[in-house]
Amino acid sequence: MGDPVDEITFEFVPLIRHYKSGRVERLLPESRVPPSVDAATGVASRDVTIDRATGLWARLYLPDVEGCGGGAGKLLLPIVLYLHGGGLVVGSAADALEHWFANRLCARARVLVVSVDYRLAPEHPVPACYDDAWSALRWAAAGNADPWLRDHGDRERVFVVGYSTGGNVAHNVILRAGAEELPGGARVKGMALLHPYFMAGKKADGEVKNAWMRAKLEQMWAFACGGRTTGLDDPRINPVADSAPSLRQLGCDRVLVCLADDELELRGRAYYDGLLESGWAEDAADLLVSGEDHEYVHREPDSAKAVVLMDRLGAFFGGNK
Repeated sequence: MGDPVDEITFEFVPLIRHYKSGRVERLLPESRVPPSVDAATGVASRDVTIDRATGLWARLYLPDVEGCGGGAGKLLLPIVLYLHGGGLVVGSAADALEHWFANRLCARARVLVVSVDYRLAPEHPVPACYDDAWSALRWAAAGNADPWLRDHGDRERVFVVGYSTGGNVAHNVILRAGAEELPGGARVKGMALLHPYFMAGKKADGEVKNAWMRAKLEQMWAFACGGRTTGLDDPRINPVADSAPSLRQLGCDRVLVCLADDELELRGRAYYDGLLESGWAEDAADLLVSGEDHEYVHREPDSAKAVVLMDRLGAFFGGNK
């Protein structure tokens, strides 16, 4: 018989395996890449520490400011806080797919990207990821802790973008921004959710596209919370639950919801509908449905629909005014 401590208590292939002993096995192959200056786009990236006490850091991306027009030190760019995916249990701002996505976003939209490496469960259960995102947002909005942000960041044009579970983190941090002030009175102009990880209780379920995936997504939420959750009625994972704060309390001016053809699509539609039902005007809340798979914009960046999404984000940020 096997050792009881090696009993698997949670498994979501291909992401993670957790054992009774507490050992965590992350199953994805190592794909981290260093910051760099990209020869094709001129985008420069570098890693910065935000909070030494928690280990919070971010990777900053700055486009070729001289190529943008205006001399170095003169051009102000929208600040985009980016929150990666990974099920709240894997992923990093240094992962190759996330790095190249942020690099392309920086180059195509002409924005200063702050890609946040928030803490992961189960070692750091929810809400550690939310706390890290809030700390990073405050740090970026202050604009004086880093020379790139100080010289090129436009504090009047701050945006938050979250992909997959990063979309869940983005929603929760923007809800907090509606209740707490950012440094210097800064305000988030917009939030873009790319294939966000939301779930819904049985009453709001609708059809299930993939029963296995649906079950794993439900289990993963409880796992990421360390069991400290009210389940699918928890407003952190179900923003349209009866107990959830009104979406009118989001601390931003505009919202873009982008959906893929995946198990999360129906919950994303419920979120968008919830925006309109809570009083958001249609010209302030927008919806983009790709019909593609969950990871297309990262894995097929040159596809026609990935380019459409990138251009929609660029328009959402408003360009360089």
